[in-house]
Amino acid sequence: MSTTCLVTGAAGFIGSHLSERLLREGYRVVGLDCFTDYYARSRKEANLSGLRGQRGFSFHEQDLCTADLGALLREEHVEVIFHEAAQAGVRRSWGREFEIYTQNNILATQRLLEAARAHGVARFIYASSSSVYGDAVELPMRETARPQPLSPYGVSKLAAEHLCQLYHANFGLPTVSLRYFTVYGPRQRPDMAFNRFIRAILQGQSLTLYDNGEQTRDFTFVEDIVTANMQAMQSSLEGVVLNIGGGSRVTVNHVIQLLGEITALPVQVERQGKQYGDVRHTWADTSAAQKLIGYAPRVSLADGLRAEVEWLKGVLA
Repeated sequence: MSTTCLVTGAAGFIGSHLSERLLREGYRVVGLDCFTDYYARSRKEANLSGLRGQRGFSFHEQDLCTADLGALLREEHVEVIFHEAAQAGVRRSWGREFEIYTQNNILATQRLLEAARAHGVARFIYASSSSVYGDAVELPMRETARPQPLSPYGVSKLAAEHLCQLYHANFGLPTVSLRYFTVYGPRQRPDMAFNRFIRAILQGQSLTLYDNGEQTRDFTFVEDIVTANMQAMQSSLEGVVLNIGGGSRVTVNHVIQLLGEITALPVQVERQGKQYGDVRHTWADTSAAQKLIGYAPRVSLADGLRAEVEWLKGVLA
């Protein structure tokens, strides 16, 4: 009998890719999503189109903050949890909006951990973020650095990460937290930079660039993120935090240049000021992930960008 995995945020960018990979490798997948209004439901339904109707896949439209999670885990015989669901976005996490982040990122995680503890799951993989580091740590960023988030979003992701750690320390829940570094690729959220840049170029519009473009990011292709999740599940690790980066730390200006070459279209840039909460540089030291789970990114930035460009051409057609 195949292992049953719960994927929260299954209609999202990463969750849908992860669900498809699990099905391809013979796992049973229980998808859960509440379709928050952060972006259009139609996009999330499109993400699910390759999953609905597949043998071994079931879907629940439920909110982690209100659902009877214990009943769900029991009835679906869940053995592994991949917690991908979260309220995303650094720039929207300020002010009154922070209440949504505390609900969807902190309370939701605590409720899921409680249900997982009571049910006795074999693995709990949490999707954390490089946003927990902030700007005040040395590069490359190592898991041993003291996290100093620069945004309310980063604070909420770190708080949930700490919850995973304490449920492991107190109750022996087998948690692993993966700190994702700027994920991109097909199905990327419409508010994320690469998606916005590519759409603008394909439609002959000016793309909006915040700051001077010399800020750097460690960009990670979505299939490498999915592979890291699979490796974490298949390992015997517990109570650890791992960086998951793409090995392609470059400036945003370089990305824009690459996109011009890939699309063979003119690129018009409208420059705006730095945004609150945006860190200047990210760069993952992934040596721990390589040593402990065998993680190594395989998709180059150029190849990954080509894949996202081709996907968006289809979306815009």
